[in-house]
Amino acid sequence: MPNAASPIAWDDFRLIRAIAEARSLPAAAELIGLNHSTVFRRLGQIEASLGTRLFERHRSGYVPTPAGEEMAGLAERLETDIAGFTRRLAGREILPAGELRVTTNDSLLVELLTPLFAAFMRQCPDIKLDVLLGNQALNLSKRDADVAIRATDNPPENLIGRRVAQIGWALYGRAIDFPEGAPSDQAELTQLRWISLGDQFSNFKVVQYRQKHIPADQTVYKLNTVLGLAEAVEAGIGIGFLPCFIADKRPALVRLAPPQTGYAADLWLLTHPDLRHSPRVRLFLDFMAAELTKLRPLMEGGATGREDAEAPSPAEA
Repeated sequence: MPNAASPIAWDDFRLIRAIAEARSLPAAAELIGLNHSTVFRRLGQIEASLGTRLFERHRSGYVPTPAGEEMAGLAERLETDIAGFTRRLAGREILPAGELRVTTNDSLLVELLTPLFAAFMRQCPDIKLDVLLGNQALNLSKRDADVAIRATDNPPENLIGRRVAQIGWALYGRAIDFPEGAPSDQAELTQLRWISLGDQFSNFKVVQYRQKHIPADQTVYKLNTVLGLAEAVEAGIGIGFLPCFIADKRPALVRLAPPQTGYAADLWLLTHPDLRHSPRVRLFLDFMAAELTKLRPLMEGGATGREDAEAPSPAEA
């Protein structure tokens, strides 16, 4: 047990949890923003203070002892309790001011959200936005973010929010390559060069279509992000499925098939239940819902007015 002169600080718990999670000192140091030598020195001090080893040093990494596992588990519970406390405080704030952390993905930010964020900040100058990009949802329960804007058919059950639109996908090519629009024989399209999201996105219906109908050697360009798909089609690399809100704003692209409901993904505004009464969160959610609702025709693929919008889908060919 530690003596009275050497109490265990919260930062010590965080450090032990980071080592237990990362299994190496350099990786743990990166997690908590310290340098390797500081983590090494502090771990030695904590173990000396407690009078017990918290980790076994193996060639494969740092493996927690039973005492280390217990301390790391306590650190996780403390972090959860602290995050819950701060969420509840944020939910009782009086004025819509301060920082709001918003997580979304790169394509939504670049192609859709940035002008809306700018308009929101003009309307609410006392609120500062901290935008966190990632294609995996952050943990809103731990205040990694206050609001998530995600395209998903399965929002996390521990969050609340509203579905504001569907994001439609359609097949596109370069207008210069299809001066008369989509070919009447849709089977021709399956013989062309294709671009696509990578196979790790096989939960996307458009990727499933490509895997089923397009020969593997004709998919010549894959990406692990939606951002860049439209540029690949514009560059003439191949044809491919694109989100309508991205492709329909580009005169160089032409639809080769209309969007199908089965390819669409719901767009959600999400937050944690403890934050739903926070003025900052409430104001932001209401503003974004209203503005995104205005853009539903664009997002759902109905705002082009193009003659090729009635062309048959390749899936129906």
